[in-house]
Amino acid sequence: MNEIEPNRPAMLVTGGAKRIGAAIARAFGAAGWHVVIHYGRSQAQAEDLAAQLPSAETISCELDDWDEGPAMVRALAKRLPDWRVLVNCAGVFDLDTAETLDPPTFEAAMRVNAGTPARLGQAFLAHARAGGGRRLIHVTDQKLLNPNPDFFSYTMSKHAIAATIPMLSMARTDARDRVYGIAPGAILASHDQSEAEAEVSHRMNLLGRRATPEDVAGAALFLAGGWLESGETLYVDSGQHLLSQPRDVLFLARE
Repeated sequence: MNEIEPNRPAMLVTGGAKRIGAAIARAFGAAGWHVVIHYGRSQAQAEDLAAQLPSAETISCELDDWDEGPAMVRALAKRLPDWRVLVNCAGVFDLDTAETLDPPTFEAAMRVNAGTPARLGQAFLAHARAGGGRRLIHVTDQKLLNPNPDFFSYTMSKHAIAATIPMLSMARTDARDRVYGIAPGAILASHDQSEAEAEVSHRMNLLGRRATPEDVAGAALFLAGGWLESGETLYVDSGQHLLSQPRDVLFLARE
């Protein structure tokens, strides 16, 4: 672990070793933050990324465990002198449908995508020390406003964690704190999607352009400044949430 400079603020991003989480880690690192990169099974990627940043460290815990995540937050809070931001980006994305809910898929999605991030947020707001207020940011999904019957448990879990944003905001004990959401659209190839399919499906939005991981990272940096009223969610999806799509774009691109 790099030694943290006294005036360098800290942030933690869950699922920070890969994909959108890694883009968020890079953006905060480039902006002068000390970045704590959480990983589950991607230790090599997390350590490689940390080595590229000016000030970074890695940490691991199993987000499918009720207790490991909050314990990780409490341990970090004891030694990070200015921990301002927690970005809950890690998640699982497995297929079931409105016709056939799969109980194991549901249980994993609700715990990893909703229950554990909520508990991490509660622990962060209870224990983290920050000079200018803290920022809790949940990464949700444009499916909140543009649902379809695919990835049924996943979508329910994103609705569940989105519901905590106004509730945790109302429960703040420090008026300087903020609780936010970022709702991305289709950005990276997901599930069993090929890059060719992603190139088609990720332009199924009002602007006809692909949103990028860097767009999401830029939104997280903006929210880290706390300019918006607490409880707000930013949609980063080129207008996808304003459409009505009968199926997940993964399947629409194949039709």
